[in-house]
Amino acid sequence: MAVIKGGAYGHGLLKIAQIFDQEKLPFLGVANAGEARKLFEGGIQTRPYILGATLPVEREEIAARRWTPCLCSFEELEHFNQLGRTTPIEAHLALDTGMGRGGFLPEHLGAALEKLRSSPGIQLTGVGSHLPVADEDSAFTRSQFELFDTLVESIPKPGSHFHIHLSNSAGLLNYQSRTTNLVRPGLLLYGISPIAEHQALLKPAMSLKTRVSVINNLPKGHGVSYGRTILKRDTQAAVLGLGYGDGYPRSLSGKGGQVLLNGTLCPLLGRVTMDQIIVDVTDLPQCHPGDEAILFGKDLLVTEIAAKAGTIAWEILTQITPRVTRSYR
Repeated sequence: MAVIKGGAYGHGLLKIAQIFDQEKLPFLGVANAGEARKLFEGGIQTRPYILGATLPVEREEIAARRWTPCLCSFEELEHFNQLGRTTPIEAHLALDTGMGRGGFLPEHLGAALEKLRSSPGIQLTGVGSHLPVADEDSAFTRSQFELFDTLVESIPKPGSHFHIHLSNSAGLLNYQSRTTNLVRPGLLLYGISPIAEHQALLKPAMSLKTRVSVINNLPKGHGVSYGRTILKRDTQAAVLGLGYGDGYPRSLSGKGGQVLLNGTLCPLLGRVTMDQIIVDVTDLPQCHPGDEAILFGKDLLVTEIAAKAGTIAWEILTQITPRVTRSYR
């Protein structure tokens, strides 16, 4: 299952869906009915899988268009059973094995299966759970795999096309289940590893770029940007046409952020503003208006930017705003 929620992690929902649609995958993982609808309207044939709990107002469309929901509560189970009276709805059962974000707790699994047996409007075609700390806590994650596998082994599997899934990107890299036959990579698909030791195997799919708009020669003691960061030397300050209005994190201000300009890492000066940032190009042999600047990409990883901004790569990728032009190659 290719996870393409959040606008395909900022890469562009429909364009990335078109690429994965050629791979004949069983599912494309989306966050909600709104994202599934965009796939439907864009002519995508691969079935959307709704990764989270659904709202009552969404369920009729999900049922009518044969999208696959994951059942996270008895209330959802009851409602989808009613909606599937004419044509049963294919659905997966969500288990909460430690995420705390939805799904049936292990002690409620028996009651959920009993309810499903008396729900002709639902055809159970899979079961899944989610890993909260696969990139942080290996001991807990191993115990979670054991719990999930044990629970799955207690569930009758109707037919050979029953999907069993647990691993996200980090789970796929470092762990092994004895029951699963489906995985749900997200970040990994876009060439970014959630576990640093595996990054050398991957190539980031996205580079975020802008250009130098003007270069100013500023004297020592002059202020730069909002809040007036005071220069400690005579400085060539290049203004770049990008800011937090494009998704570049304002929290990088004063945190040692850098951009790649003509093959050289240049430090940010002052605060990130909505539409522009300023970088120190004093030490560059050559720099001119129009020169390309790389904010992140294969030579300046988004994970490095995220660490300095005090956040995670997922957030930076998904916060790149619509006004940033996506160019696909």
